[in-house]
Amino acid sequence: MKKIHLLIIDPQIDFCEPDGALAVPGADADMERLADMINRIGDKICDIHCTLDTHHLFDISHPIFWLNLKGEHPDPFTIITKADVEKNIWHPANAQYQKYVLDYVSQLEINKRYPLCIWPPHCLIGTRGHNVFPVLAHAMQKWEKDHIAMVNYVAKGSNFKTEHYSAVQADVPDPGDPLTMLNNDLIKALEKADIILIAGEALSHCLKFTIEDIADNFEEKHIKKMVFLKDCASSVPGFENQGQDFVKAMNARGMQISNSVDFKI
Repeated sequence: MKKIHLLIIDPQIDFCEPDGALAVPGADADMERLADMINRIGDKICDIHCTLDTHHLFDISHPIFWLNLKGEHPDPFTIITKADVEKNIWHPANAQYQKYVLDYVSQLEINKRYPLCIWPPHCLIGTRGHNVFPVLAHAMQKWEKDHIAMVNYVAKGSNFKTEHYSAVQADVPDPGDPLTMLNNDLIKALEKADIILIAGEALSHCLKFTIEDIADNFEEKHIKKMVFLKDCASSVPGFENQGQDFVKAMNARGMQISNSVDFKI
């Protein structure tokens, strides 16, 4: 019997409900289809891994962290560059982080993956928005009950000093925080699978960077085990091309593409 693992990226209320703090259009329907698939083939799924975006309100990618010279916080979706920090266009509300943020945005530019983007506060610890989208949560709980097993929940993003789009590692790891370093446990667990089903939100951001990091730390033969469920993931509006380019690039590396309704064992 093939070992099938399901990897779900950040299927949380703040992303998946239409009135969520950072709602991704179509995410509610994505998660309903995914829940249906779990209920349909759950007896063939060996393991479920579910990542959870997990933030404090005071976070380097939230407005409260930053101020301009007028004492105003940045609007959501503001991009803050190294030049902005050097010119004091934006500075940390807490002055003790001034040197840190300059080093941070400098490292982001060196990494060349993404600039610092300010997001609406989302998936805050202790709030409803942090919870898994209800219909999917119910399907996963049923899977746990039916299989006397546990979903592997992987929290990421609670370190307020660094962004953590990827569930595998922060783009700028904090040397003092092991949770921002490469998550070898998750990678090794997925390597044991024969098939890795991939779903979640958002395709253009957290799903993209998570899967890229996993693939970059896999042997190439493991990438061919990946099956992206294209009807169970959507992109942040305005970033659709980023999501589409990711799928094309990973498909060229061997990742398979399917619909949840068409996937059969």
